[in-house]
Amino acid sequence: MRLVGPSGEQVGIVPLAKALELAQEYDLDLVEVAATARPPVCKLMDYGKFKYESAMKAREARKNQAHTVIKEMKLRPKIDPHDYDTKKGHVVRFLKQGDKVKITIMFRGREQSRPELGFRLLQRLASDVEDLGFIESNPKQDGRNMIMVLGPHKKKTEAMAEAREAQAARKAERQGYTPDAESEGETAEAPAAAAEAPAETPAETPSEA
Repeated sequence: MRLVGPSGEQVGIVPLAKALELAQEYDLDLVEVAATARPPVCKLMDYGKFKYESAMKAREARKNQAHTVIKEMKLRPKIDPHDYDTKKGHVVRFLKQGDKVKITIMFRGREQSRPELGFRLLQRLASDVEDLGFIESNPKQDGRNMIMVLGPHKKKTEAMAEAREAQAARKAERQGYTPDAESEGETAEAPAAAAEAPAETPAETPSEA
């Protein structure tokens, strides 16, 4: 086998017995790291520590992994202005988070004969949020519904990184604000207290009769 030392140095090609002897000498484990190589590659290492570090790296990778999420927002063709603004606010929030948004226009009864109402509403919404997202899937009829998908301009990983930075900035601001404010308040109160204190007048010297 080709043996790699504990610090990554190349020991060379050695028989199994010699590798086991070195492992015992260093009080380390003999771990095969490349079984398909010819000859196979083994390394002297602390296997318990290796497994722990590998698990931590995998955990960190999962933590930072960006999962593609598709949110859904449902609207009616004749939605009132207040409800429209509320729904649009949700779409804005989703796009800022780096998520895709599936917009569904639900037709009922005679509304099904007026698909242009849903189309115009979808076009209006796409125009209102064009600075945050783009039309990834054009409006299309799906049974009684009309569907459009908006994609975010910002990638999920970028949105997550910005959210973490903003959270850290807010936390730092909260931690640093109170002591400064208190010290400024104390400094401001001192001159005010001094100004309010009456000035001492010199005692009158009695005149000689």
